Amino acid sequence: MNHGYPVETLGMAAAALTTLCWVPQAFRILRTRDTRSISLAAQAAFAAGVALWLAYGLLIGSWPVILANAVTLVLALAILAMKLRYK
Repeated sequence: MNHGYPVETLGMAAAALTTLCWVPQAFRILRTRDTRSISLAAQAAFAAGVALWLAYGLLIGSWPVILANAVTLVLALAILAMKLRYK
């Protein structure tokens, strides 16, 4: 079922909000080098889940799902890398 432009717009808006919410966290870690309040296990599980959502988006060809999860995965992995680096 194709609902067209309004549904894709809704998906892109949701994707933008849930993806961009990670930007302040990443910048805060870069600025302070403080990752004590971030759970390594939770961040790793989140990144794995986002990778699966990205794979799902690719399989179904949904651009909102693909774009949101590709950007979110980059941010989640960056935060995970900083967590490992700035223990």
